[in-house]
Amino acid sequence: MIENLDPVLLARIQFAFTISFHIVFPVFTIGLASWLAVLEWRWLATGNPVYAEVYRMWVKIFAVTFGMGVVSGVVMSFQFGTNWSVFSDRVGNVLGPLLGYEVLTAFFLEASFLGVMLFGWNRVGPRMHFAATLIVAGGTLVSAFWILSADSWMQTPAGFRVAEDGLFYPTDWLQVIFNPSFAHRFIHMVTAAYLTTAFVVGGIGAFYLWRGLHVKHARVMFGMAMIMAVSVAPLQLLFGDRHGLNTLEHQPAKVSAMEGLWETQEGAPLLLFGWPDQEGETTRFALEVPKLSSLILTHDLNGEVKGLKEWPGDERPPVAWVFWSFRVMVGIGMLMILTGLAAIVLYLRKRLFDTRWFQYLCMAMTPTGFVAVLAGWFVTEIGRQPYIVYQVMRTEEAISPVMGTSIALSLAAFILTYGFVFGAGSYYILRLIGKGPDTEEAPYGAHGVKAPPLVTRLVSKEGDQDV
Repeated sequence: MIENLDPVLLARIQFAFTISFHIVFPVFTIGLASWLAVLEWRWLATGNPVYAEVYRMWVKIFAVTFGMGVVSGVVMSFQFGTNWSVFSDRVGNVLGPLLGYEVLTAFFLEASFLGVMLFGWNRVGPRMHFAATLIVAGGTLVSAFWILSADSWMQTPAGFRVAEDGLFYPTDWLQVIFNPSFAHRFIHMVTAAYLTTAFVVGGIGAFYLWRGLHVKHARVMFGMAMIMAVSVAPLQLLFGDRHGLNTLEHQPAKVSAMEGLWETQEGAPLLLFGWPDQEGETTRFALEVPKLSSLILTHDLNGEVKGLKEWPGDERPPVAWVFWSFRVMVGIGMLMILTGLAAIVLYLRKRLFDTRWFQYLCMAMTPTGFVAVLAGWFVTEIGRQPYIVYQVMRTEEAISPVMGTSIALSLAAFILTYGFVFGAGSYYILRLIGKGPDTEEAPYGAHGVKAPPLVTRLVSKEGDQDV
């Protein structure tokens, strides 16, 4: 039985496991870096030390998360050479430079100026420290730009040719980088990162308010998180719709799997729930909303939506995974929008910071952004199957000549190692959250360092007021 292990399936599972661990860290650091920049800007603008104290707490969490992202990202690189060497050989001329640019233009910026963010208080001026924070925040966005460009090219390849030797060569770098789905994926992913961070910060702020701890700091965290929920969550719905229409144009089989539709029909219903049966070519126990799928996908109640039977069986993605992952992602998105609406109502009633049930809700929503990101990633990557480069190179053609046993053993080693390393990192982050903001050491004025005139004037004017 051990000899019959499928190396393609195991390599896919291993890559899915490692990338699922990895993706949560860049997503969090993208949103957290931008939020830290806003916090420091608010401190410089108002002089209120609460903003600086919140910053100093979360920059430590950012550093730990950044480090775990680096460690898990290194593993991804090695897998291209071990499990997917044929893929690396054939598409290296296209994807290699994109991944290299990510390191040269983004990672170096983040790694260099992260030290200033962590240790630059009282060693550089406030404007220089703020500049370092902005550079790191910009670096995370640049990193997302190149990684999503590479992944989007695998989804909607453009600007290349396949030579007689089977190798891929770029013919137009602008088409490679700005391929047909890139802009939609980039906007959708960055917005998801901001929402993920907002709900983590909001959940921690709600926890502090619920316990009556660090109330001034908690109000900053909670209030700024709810601003993001109110303003960005509805935008994500719009961005997701545009992304879905782009996917319908370029990867219609993926959309049919997302919808759980098997028959091509006009006025196609939206299946809220159901159980896709790939062998029986039907979705059982379906709960339908008439014509809504056609309205969403074609903006016409009687628009035609293709069913999965339009494609041969070996051209269809694993439908159940795509179908349910899509519903998890959308369901969490709707919960985020409802949370924002509830925040508006409570704010108008002057009850935003002291409503117990809403604090419970926000604490429960803390991890949902990560779940939604992973669900969306499953839709994107599983929905592309059976191709690794859509309609150009099949996944089974990309595997290294390795035995399934070797992959199974390395997968087991990954699970044990990741559990220990990232468990320790997560425990340390929870310790930092439990400790809360450090109010004993002021960012400027401590250790005999005189605060900048602007900060000194504003602090003395505003005082340690409530936020």
